[in-house]
Amino acid sequence: MKKMLALLLAAAPLLSMSATLDPQSYARYDQVRVQSLHLDLKADFERKTLAGSAELKLQWSDKNARTLDLDTSELSISKVEAPGSGKSWIALPFELDKLEAGKGRALHIDLKGLVAQPASVRIHYATAPTASALQWLSPAQTVSGKHPFMFSQSQSINARSWVPLQDTPAVRFTYSAHVEAPPGLRVVMSADNRPEVNGEDGWNFQMPQPIPAYLLAIAIGELQFRSLGPRSGVFAEPQRLQAAAYEFADTERMIAAAESLYGPYRWGRYDMLLLPPSFPFGGMENPRLTFLTPTMIAGDRSLVDLIAHELAHSWSGNLVTYASFKHGWLNEGFTTYVTTRIVEALYGPEVATMHLQLEEEEALESLKGIAKPKQALITHDPDTSAEFHTNGGLAYPKGAWLLRTLEQRAGRAVFDPFLRGWFDEHAFQSVTTQEFVDYLKARLLAKHSQVMSEAELDEWIYGPGIPASAKRSESARLAALDKQRTAWLAGTLTSAQLNAKQWQAIEWMKFLNDIDGKATAAQLKELDQAYALAGTGNQEIAFRFYRSAIKAGYGVREPLRQFLLSVGRIRMVSPLYAALLKNPGDKDWALAVYAEARERYHPLTQRSLNRMVTGAQQPVAAAASTASATGR
Repeated sequence: MKKMLALLLAAAPLLSMSATLDPQSYARYDQVRVQSLHLDLKADFERKTLAGSAELKLQWSDKNARTLDLDTSELSISKVEAPGSGKSWIALPFELDKLEAGKGRALHIDLKGLVAQPASVRIHYATAPTASALQWLSPAQTVSGKHPFMFSQSQSINARSWVPLQDTPAVRFTYSAHVEAPPGLRVVMSADNRPEVNGEDGWNFQMPQPIPAYLLAIAIGELQFRSLGPRSGVFAEPQRLQAAAYEFADTERMIAAAESLYGPYRWGRYDMLLLPPSFPFGGMENPRLTFLTPTMIAGDRSLVDLIAHELAHSWSGNLVTYASFKHGWLNEGFTTYVTTRIVEALYGPEVATMHLQLEEEEALESLKGIAKPKQALITHDPDTSAEFHTNGGLAYPKGAWLLRTLEQRAGRAVFDPFLRGWFDEHAFQSVTTQEFVDYLKARLLAKHSQVMSEAELDEWIYGPGIPASAKRSESARLAALDKQRTAWLAGTLTSAQLNAKQWQAIEWMKFLNDIDGKATAAQLKELDQAYALAGTGNQEIAFRFYRSAIKAGYGVREPLRQFLLSVGRIRMVSPLYAALLKNPGDKDWALAVYAEARERYHPLTQRSLNRMVTGAQQPVAAAASTASATGR
């Protein structure tokens, strides 16, 4: 494996001088690329900092380059050095640019005093307590209340707030790390986590497969491990470990199902970390250690499609990565498609079809809140600014819908080998939309031109909305549910007469989506009394019920308050605050709840909600935030 990875790295194509660089990075990776990273860090929970050094091994392509440009954000740089003679290191002059909002500060390392371009540099630094990637939780914000907790969220460009590096998906690197943490706390990373070690001499990690910076991850807390199979397991706070192990029991079967479709799992182990409630997303696909929200712990394994989604990233996203965030659909659209195939393989076509119908309906509903130019998977605009990036939430279902259309028309006997070939031939590479289009035309459409015309392909990728040619998924179970919903809204069917006791979670999500903004307060009260929806342990159902209750004026303030205080997932809390703030009678109450909850939220969640409560920028319509049950 190590030999193969070394060959892949050596063969990795370097950008030509004329190629477009990632506009969200200061790095000149057309001149030099980071090949590997070694971190030597110490965690200080009192100061809320990581401090130490980052050593970068470099591969130079421009022999005339005499400056190394890196991405940073809020880092305090104390010293930069390069190898000298023997074991000595030579101090290098460096300069930090002024802070650029949303992007950070460029670090320029001056190499003109060196005889030759260095093979490596070492940067001594400390993070800021306000680092955008890191959340430092007090003991009171954890389950046991005894120990603090810290975790990272590097995507999209937040890795630069805790490591100085080339923070762009266009650059992949291997890494190792030595991390010191207070006694009683375990350190885990997106690397080889060994449950048997105790960290007496610090915590050591190796990541032999090359990854982009956004997949660099760390967490520190009171964590225990439970094995789920020969190559999978879960880390969690002790009080949540048993519930997590029960919920994630099908993980090994999911890995096997994905491998049967798309080839071997290439990351060694697939472990998961169940994070505190403030984690801002449903999941984050950090290689070897997926980060997961506790909102997926429903007690009945009804939300495990989220695991399938993050696992699918092991092929689409982690193995084959978009070259810049402009091409985001290559990660999320592909992953959403693969997720459905894994769900179908494990739970059958009917369950998969229900998920697809809900996914498609939420995608179509989300279009109401997205400007037409942002509805494309990607635009023809040059990749010179994040302003030209399209809607990230729509990329999940629309990208998957395109792949599903190709599959339906070509047949799985043709499409499945085609998609596996894409993963195999571009493994450990960063790719663009044009590269996929070229591959699609050469490997599928050249032999099966009837599958899709070039004009229709352009409509899917560059056009707004969902093409009229898209086939809608239809579930017989959801069709029966539609009849009951219509009768319930009309008042000819009571809540007790609904067949809801036999509904799966996905049916409840569909029902609550469809009555949103239509049901009266009296109807929602009756529904709540019949099925105890306020305070339900299934957070996907609870979120949708609270959203409808707010709009209808059904008073659920106390359970809603507890939800907002205990859930930090942006996709859930943002639409609820948005709905509350639109209602004059709820606005002051919502602001008071946010003032209490704010410190419990991750910095990314705070940033999103701060804009909302100050009125500086309204969020995208709530429907766009619920593009799929597995979305973030």
